[in-house]
Amino acid sequence: MMMLPNKIFSLLLQFFTLLYLVTITFASTEEATALLKWKSTFKNQNNSLLASWQPSSDSCNDWYGVSCINGKVNTLNITNASVFGTLYAFPFSSLPFLEYLNLSMNNLSGTIPPEIGNLKNLNNLTLSNNQLTGSIPSSFGNLRNLQTLFLDRNNLIEEIPSSICNLTSLKVLYLSRNTLKGKFPQCLGNITGLQYVMMSHNNLSGELPPSICNLTSLQSLDLCRNNLMGAIPQCFGNMSDHLEVLDMKNNNLSGTLPTTFSIGSALRSLNLHGNKLEGKIPRSLENCQRLEVVDLGDNLLNDTFPMWLGTLPELRVLSLKSNKLHGPITTSGSEYMFLELRIFDLSRNDFSKNLPTSLFQHLKAMRTTDQTSKEPRYLGDSYYHDSVMVSTKGLELQLLRILTIYTTIDLSNNKFEGYIPSILGDLIVLRVLNLSHNGLQGHIPPTLGDLSVVESLDLSGNQLEGEIPAQFASLTFLEVLNLSYNHLEGCIPQGNQLHTFENNSYEGNDGLRGFPLSKGCGNDGHDSASEETNARSALDEESNSEFLNDFWKAALMGYGTGLCIGLSIIYILISTGNMKWLERIVQELGHKIMMRRRKKQRRQRNYRRRNNRF
Repeated sequence: MMMLPNKIFSLLLQFFTLLYLVTITFASTEEATALLKWKSTFKNQNNSLLASWQPSSDSCNDWYGVSCINGKVNTLNITNASVFGTLYAFPFSSLPFLEYLNLSMNNLSGTIPPEIGNLKNLNNLTLSNNQLTGSIPSSFGNLRNLQTLFLDRNNLIEEIPSSICNLTSLKVLYLSRNTLKGKFPQCLGNITGLQYVMMSHNNLSGELPPSICNLTSLQSLDLCRNNLMGAIPQCFGNMSDHLEVLDMKNNNLSGTLPTTFSIGSALRSLNLHGNKLEGKIPRSLENCQRLEVVDLGDNLLNDTFPMWLGTLPELRVLSLKSNKLHGPITTSGSEYMFLELRIFDLSRNDFSKNLPTSLFQHLKAMRTTDQTSKEPRYLGDSYYHDSVMVSTKGLELQLLRILTIYTTIDLSNNKFEGYIPSILGDLIVLRVLNLSHNGLQGHIPPTLGDLSVVESLDLSGNQLEGEIPAQFASLTFLEVLNLSYNHLEGCIPQGNQLHTFENNSYEGNDGLRGFPLSKGCGNDGHDSASEETNARSALDEESNSEFLNDFWKAALMGYGTGLCIGLSIIYILISTGNMKWLERIVQELGHKIMMRRRKKQRRQRNYRRRNNRF
């Protein structure tokens, strides 16, 4: 009686074993033969990753990147496999059950064959990061089950075919970094399930169609670096309950910003940099409590400083550079302003009056170091990386990915006046500080020497006076220093990074002395910067000149109090005729001055030898 269950168990085990074998093996040789035929067209036949594709093996699991269900190929994933070839011999008609196809990051060239439309069960297609050319085939419209389509980073041209709007199941559309032209497809508004639309870095033109407002599931829209024109649809404000990323920087958009951002907005990144937008910054942005990035730079906005943006608890990047913003920066008195701000750029506007100390008091993210994160973190998600234009180290750069540890303040090219707030020295994780080309006055606060990781410091083109703080010598990360065209004076501090800067860091300050300028400082071991290239004869002439100067300085040292005594001694010497005593005194004094001069020259030569090693 106990044998029956054991027999049943044995039969079940055999059944599932057979089922497993059917699952992992090719049901027929047609699919395997078709894939091998495509492989035979590769320019690199000895591709090590695809060495497992052999006629002698009938197991799907033995073939790199191939998976089967019921013996039918349903997955082909050979991303980044160094495939040099084309798609012309790809077995589109022999893989009717293929659901997942990923050929990204290879060296596929040529056009996309129209036969790709035969893969009617496909739900994921990724051909990005290749060298594919030509247009997008209209047969893409046959892929009705497609949910994700990645064709980015190729050389595709012409217009986006209207047949792509037949993909009613589509959730992700990635066409960035091609050379596509024409208008944004109006019919895309019919695909209401679209969540990510990425078409940046193309040549799209014309206005955005009103139908874009029908994309009620849209989370990210990236249309940056195209030739789009016209107004931004006001409906984007109403879409903010689900729209997280709106990036349309570097187009030709005009008009005003949407004004209807609603309470509970999901908007995390708003980047409209480099357009022709006018008017004011809408106060409704205050409703977007999840905002991390606001870049409205390089537009024609005409407004005062939106201090109310400081109440956004997650705001990390605020760039309003190169607009027509004006007036003083008036603080609100709140204790919780810009707590997470890391990139703050108001450059090239018409802001005026004093820099309010309270503006910098609560920049918590610039005052403390994050000790919890050991891995570099970036703003953005798996589909979209935030980027921003910044001025750093004298260059205009685009940060393609924003490191959360990167911190910069750029208030240059405005009309700020008054003193530099000493509280700036508390921002100890600041990497870039640019206050150049304003009307700032007074002394440079010594607290700026506490900016221990600052890499670029530009205070040029102001009316600063006094000496350069000695604390600057401790700025060991400093790569760019510009203090030119102020009214600074005194000796330039020496040591560490300060020895690496040239004259242009200090030019336009007539009162400054010391290395690397031509005016020497008595206590810096340099009589002039040009001394390092002068001939030895020039040094000898300088020595003779300095000997005479030192002699007369010594001879006149006791002029005030010893005048009477000196005259009396001279009178006695002359009256007795004993002039050799005076000669001996002069000789001994000259010998002491000469010895002191030689010691000074030895110190200079030793300093030059040390510098010549670097």
